[in-house]
Amino acid sequence: MKGRHKQSRDPRGHWLLLILVLPALFAALLFEGWTNHEVDAAKTRSPCTSPAPKAVAEGNGPVVGINRNGIQTGSMPARTVALTFDGGPDPVWTPRLLDLLRRNRARATFFLHGAQAVRHPDLVRRIRAEGHEIGSNTYTGAVLGEASALRFTAELDLTQTALAGAAGVNTTLLRMPRTTTPDTLCGREWRAARQATGRGYVLVTADKGTREPAQGLVRQFSQTAAAYAETRRLLKNPDVEQFTTVSDGLDLTPYTPVPTLGRRQGTALIWVTKAGQAFSTVMTWTLGIAGALGVLRLALLALFARAHVRRLERFRPGAPWMREVTEPVTVLVPAYNEEAGIESTVRSLLASTHPGLQIVVIDDGSTDRTADIAEGIGDPRVEVVRKPNGGKAAALNTGLAHARHGIVVMVDADTVFEPDAIHQLVQPLAHPAVGAVSGNTKVGNRRRLLAKWQHLEYCFGFNLDRRMFEVLECMTTVPGAIGAFRREALVGVGGVSDDTLAEDTDLTMALWRAGWRVLYEESAVAWTEVPTSLRQLWRQRYRWSYGTIQAMWKHRGAVLASGTAGRFGRRGLTYIAFFQVLLPLLAPVIDVYALYGVLFLDPLTSAGVWLAFLGVQVVSARYALRLDGETTGSLWSMPLQIFVYRQLMYLVVIQSVVAVLLGSRLKWQRMQRSGTAGEHIGGTAPYKSLPTR
Repeated sequence: MKGRHKQSRDPRGHWLLLILVLPALFAALLFEGWTNHEVDAAKTRSPCTSPAPKAVAEGNGPVVGINRNGIQTGSMPARTVALTFDGGPDPVWTPRLLDLLRRNRARATFFLHGAQAVRHPDLVRRIRAEGHEIGSNTYTGAVLGEASALRFTAELDLTQTALAGAAGVNTTLLRMPRTTTPDTLCGREWRAARQATGRGYVLVTADKGTREPAQGLVRQFSQTAAAYAETRRLLKNPDVEQFTTVSDGLDLTPYTPVPTLGRRQGTALIWVTKAGQAFSTVMTWTLGIAGALGVLRLALLALFARAHVRRLERFRPGAPWMREVTEPVTVLVPAYNEEAGIESTVRSLLASTHPGLQIVVIDDGSTDRTADIAEGIGDPRVEVVRKPNGGKAAALNTGLAHARHGIVVMVDADTVFEPDAIHQLVQPLAHPAVGAVSGNTKVGNRRRLLAKWQHLEYCFGFNLDRRMFEVLECMTTVPGAIGAFRREALVGVGGVSDDTLAEDTDLTMALWRAGWRVLYEESAVAWTEVPTSLRQLWRQRYRWSYGTIQAMWKHRGAVLASGTAGRFGRRGLTYIAFFQVLLPLLAPVIDVYALYGVLFLDPLTSAGVWLAFLGVQVVSARYALRLDGETTGSLWSMPLQIFVYRQLMYLVVIQSVVAVLLGSRLKWQRMQRSGTAGEHIGGTAPYKSLPTR
């Protein structure tokens, strides 16, 4: 159907936000993973294949430099100790160590991880302000001898950037991770050490444990409880006259000037790291919450579906207090360029077992033979109304004006109906409080993979939702493919509105707000033709999603209403907001984080969680198929559906939300029909016969 909604902006422009945002988020995750040794990790050392140079292993001390005169080593003067602390700054133990040093009027050298420095820049500034010295322990504590060339450079340069941003310094002192005494500078670590000294660094290791404080030494500690206790004992050693920094003990220059640009880059690194850390934390919580909500939703769908089965007799034929509805029915068939399927649709309606049908085909300005084909059927129960194109809502309202009966069934012109569908559909209207009934739409042309995915979605998603909505009394949509209404209810809400692109959802919500109940009749089966190309599917779902958001906004006042309208608003609108809008908005980010977990965190755990969730979905889908009387042969495609199809649906919602926020207006996106709605049940175009169920 065509509509009157115009499109003021090219919706493809909305992808610009995704193109910019999603890569930025993934880059932030990669950087966070790199920082935590999850990407390009270098955590352990290989055994040394060659010893440290003799000038280093047997030199004058643990401080090593290389200049034009070759390898130079040095040690602390007698009775002087250089306390050095690796890693950190640690938010717990660094402040305690600083307090301990201040009480004992001692100074020390802190070899910091750049990644920790950008997380705790206030502690870096405190270390500097209290007269202590800052050295580099690389950015993440990676083993430099095992690191790639890119990581080696980044470990050193990012640390300098971090220190520049946190305290305005660049250091010349480096302690290579996983090294202790000079003789540990062997094998690959020595090659890395040569590269580091070529960059102007002085390497600081530690004296062996056999050296006494009276001889002067460099002590190496981590920032832990054990290190705190050992430091406190050493500070009370009477053989030590002075606790000082490495550079003061050896008369070195510990810092180099930092240009203004370097400070700005350091500040930017701090902000980027904080943003990445916050994003990672938020995503961890979001994954947990979204996963819990997803499992809860599946459990609730199954629970309410079971409850729906047990409650079928309340508003169905056979209940002792309900009569059978046999009143004549008006069927409205709005059609625009539906020559491929209009005859199959009308003939399937004419084969209905319900007595007294008036079938009104509203030709909405078709440019093909739709109206001629409908008139050519030659049955007096079929009336064809021709009108200029004005959209589906206007066509339905035109048909409503021609309706002669109190029960009106609205159907799509691409749908084939089972013989008992109309009769079953109208039975719940026996209850005077029911204003509308949703039928059970099934996929007729399900041979291709894309159609199989939609078949699963119709059974597992739409129909399970409708069962739950009936139990909770908040049915959100009577589908345009098959729905029954009281004529008085339609007239009471002003007919079908063209305010939104989802006129069926808009109408259903209006009925709830008017005090009518809406039910689901799963035995009223209609076979519809679904899109068989991604382009057509995208256009259809884009319209659905956009229109649903419009309808939600239009009827938002129901949330604060009382009675029937309030129950619908607080249950139905809340459900749509969370599970059809908010969750799809988060889904791509969550999927990116899940992929990140499989690639860079614990792949077995991440894959196990995903497979467990898939298992729950498969079990739920199997139950949904069984409730709908379908075979389970299509379940094999469900993993592929999650990887491909569901991502497409998520992106449709995202584009729709962006379009709404940007104020875009969409035109009606019509699907090209092939007349294959009855394909699955043996129907042909033109329609010949349908087997009874």
